[in-house]
Order: sequence, then structure tokens, then C-alpha cells
Amino acid sequence: MTTPDVVVGVDGSDQALTAAAWAVAEAELRHAQVRVVLVNNDPARDEELWASIEDVVDRLATEHPNVGVCSEIARGHPAGELVRRSADAQLIVVGSRGRSAWSGSLLGSVSTKVATHAHCPVVVVRDHLLSGPVVVGLDNSSHSRAALRFAFDEAAAHETDLVAMQVWRDTRHGPVVPPLDEEVTELRDEARRGLAEQLAGWNEEYPDVGVREIARRGNPVTELTDAARDAQLLVVGHQGSGGFSGLLLGSVATGVLYHAHCPVAVVRGATPSRQH
Repeated sequence: MTTPDVVVGVDGSDQALTAAAWAVAEAELRHAQVRVVLVNNDPARDEELWASIEDVVDRLATEHPNVGVCSEIARGHPAGELVRRSADAQLIVVGSRGRSAWSGSLLGSVSTKVATHAHCPVVVVRDHLLSGPVVVGLDNSSHSRAALRFAFDEAAAHETDLVAMQVWRDTRHGPVVPPLDEEVTELRDEARRGLAEQLAGWNEEYPDVGVREIARRGNPVTELTDAARDAQLLVVGHQGSGGFSGLLLGSVATGVLYHAHCPVAVVRGATPSRQH
């Protein structure tokens, strides 16, 4: 069976080219080929646009000789084209808020649309570290479980630790009436139990991945972004069904895409395990 490609969308911006470098390094761990896609609807500018990325593509292929790197210019809407290709890809990689001298095609709005509509996991890259843990946000939903598997796979592949985080907040009281101390304790304990239940059994499948559990009260976007400050990847599910706190709804996934400095992986639905 042919291994699906890692697809990276580029537009000539520095952010997109950083994403391309991340995608090639990731593809090497996945034993996959990289397909670099530049979306342009003006054929007269193909040559000019291609010149903006050709040197980088060639350099990445040289630096990673074990990774097949192919590239192409496609027509269509950037987000729509990448979402279409996600049906046959194992991973889509895009830059965050790219600023292209040509079309600005990978601006934050496009990368967000791709991340929240693609059929496979999407990683949005702004900057990245070569060390640090993988952080995953959980909320007891089915999408959360898919995000957890993706996060374990990444931690195993990068030989690093996993930080599993559940952020809880009191939704039963308004700002005028604060919760009682015993209610806060009850909610905190409930979050901790939910986190432990979601992590049960994973150490048997991933015995070499160290796991740190964090149950914290606060704003999900703020807490996840802060926890991932020194991480090499932050993983979230998209459209959580509610679970304990309804934490990972689309607004939270979108929020961390805008605020996290490390690459952010958005995982929708079931994700098959990688070999590790």
C-alpha cells in the first residue's frame, strides 16, 4: 500500500517556507513523501511564483535525501484546494499568517479554514523548537481521543514527553456569584478523574512516552497556549461534542491557532495510529 503524502501549502512567504521545512522533517519521521503545493490562478505568473520557492524546495530535498519532495502549481482557492487534497493526504501543513509578495494566499484566515475543515490532521506552523514536549488539550469528547492518539504518535516519533492537559471552568455560576470552595474542589476533582480516565491504558501502547497530567482551572486558550510555550507541538481536537466542559469547540481550536507560538495540530475525527 502506498503511504499517503504529507502535503504542504506554500505561497512564497517566510511563514510558508518555514512550514515547508517542518513538513519535510516530519515526513522523514513518517517515511512519507512531501508534496509542495502552490496555488495560483494566474498562469502568466507561474514562472515568477515558482522562482520564489524553487531554491527552498531544492535545498530541502538536498538536506533530507531520504524524503521524496515533489512540487506543483495548482489552480483554485488556496483553502479549498488544500481541503480537497486532505482527503488523500496523511497530513496537511500550512504556515500561519503568511505574507506573500504575490497573493498573500496563506493568511491566517486561510490556514484556519484548512485546519478546521480538512479531512486529515492539519499542522499550522508559525515557528518551531527542536526540543520540548508535545502538549495535548483534552475534554472527554471523541475528537479529544483522536487528538490524544495523534499526540502520542508525535511524542513517540520525536522521542519526547507528552503533557496531557484538561482545562476546566465553572459554568454553573455567573461572575457575580462565585462558587463555594467545596464546589471548586468538586469540579477540580472531576477534571482530574476525567483526565485519568482518558489516559488509562495508553502507557501500554506507548511505554516509552513519559506523560505529565495537568488539570487546571482557567480559559482554555490561555492555559493551553501558556503550557505550550516551550513545546515543539500543541495538539487539539476540533468540534468537541461537549464531554465534561465542552472545552475544545471550534472557537478554542481557532484561538490557539492565533495565539500559540509553536506548531499547532488540529485533529478532526478518528486518526489511524502511526507505526512507532
